[in-house]
Amino acid sequence: MNVSPLVESEFASSVMAVPPLARRADLSIDVDENQKLIRHIEAGGVRTLLYGGNANFYHVAPSEYRELLDMLADSAAPTTRVIPSIGPDYGKMLDQARILAQTSYRTAMVLPFNGFATPQGVEAGLTRIADTAGIALTLYVKSEQYVDVDTLARLVDRGTLAAVKYAIVRDDPSNDPYLRRLLESVNPARVVSGMGEGPAVTHLRDFGLAAWTTGSGCIAPYAVCELMRAIRESREADTKRLYDAFMPLETLREDISLIRVLHDAVTFSGVANMGTILPLLSETPKAHHAQVREAAQVLLAFERSLSAGRGA
Repeated sequence: MNVSPLVESEFASSVMAVPPLARRADLSIDVDENQKLIRHIEAGGVRTLLYGGNANFYHVAPSEYRELLDMLADSAAPTTRVIPSIGPDYGKMLDQARILAQTSYRTAMVLPFNGFATPQGVEAGLTRIADTAGIALTLYVKSEQYVDVDTLARLVDRGTLAAVKYAIVRDDPSNDPYLRRLLESVNPARVVSGMGEGPAVTHLRDFGLAAWTTGSGCIAPYAVCELMRAIRESREADTKRLYDAFMPLETLREDISLIRVLHDAVTFSGVANMGTILPLLSETPKAHHAQVREAAQVLLAFERSLSAGRGA
C-alpha cells in the first residue's frame, strides 16, 4: 500500500476503483478472493482503491475494522493508494478514527449520513475525527442539505478534508449550480466525481474535476483508464466508444441496485468470487441474474480485447 503523504495532484493521477468486498458464506473476510480482485484492478493501471459503499462499509462491525484495514494494506501493491471508509454516524466514526491513528493510512472517506445532522455539527464532528485519526479526511457529499459550500470550503482550507467525493445526482449533470459554487472555493483538483461513468465525461470535461469513482471499472480497469485518457485528450470518438462499453452494466446498477449488482457482477464475470454480501443487504434478485451476468461478461471481454491491443 502506498503510504506516502497525499498531494493535491494525486487525485487526478488515477480513476478511483470502488470495489466490493469478498466474504465467505460465514461472512468472514475472504483474503484470497479480495486479493484476486485487487490484482486484476492494479493490472489495468488503476492506482487508487476506495472501499466504501460497494464494499458495504456501512455495516462493517467495529470489532472487524482493524483486521479489514490490515488485510487491505497488506494486499495492495506499494504503488496503490487504499482509502477505507468510516462512519456514517459520529460514534462509529470516532472509534474507527482511533484505530486509523494506529495505522499508515493517509486518508479515510466519511460515508454520507442522512438525518440527525446539521452543517455546523458536521463541521465540528469532522474536525474532531480528523484530529483523532491524525489524517485529513475525504468527504462523500450526496446531498446539499448535509453540508453547505462555505462549510466545505472551510474544511478543505483548514486541512480537515483532503478531498471531496461529489455525488449529488442531477437530471442534467451539466446544470449544477451547487457544484459550480463549490469549485469557486475549492480547487477542482481536490474534487472527484462520485457517481460512476454516467456523469464522468461531463464532470471532467466541463467542470475540470480530478477524476471519478468507478464500480464497473473493477471489471474493466484498463478500459476505464483509457476512458480517462480519451476525455483528457478530447478524443471524442474514443470517449464515446469507451463510455458506451460501460453503460449496459452501469444502467443495470442504476435500475436495480448500485451495490448489489456490482457485487454479483464481479462474481459473474469470473474475475473473483465475492461470495455472500454482508447484511443488511442481500444479493441481486435472481430474476436479474442473467442480465447482470451477460453485461459483466461482455464488459470483461471488451476489457480483454482492449488490453490485448495495448501498445499495438
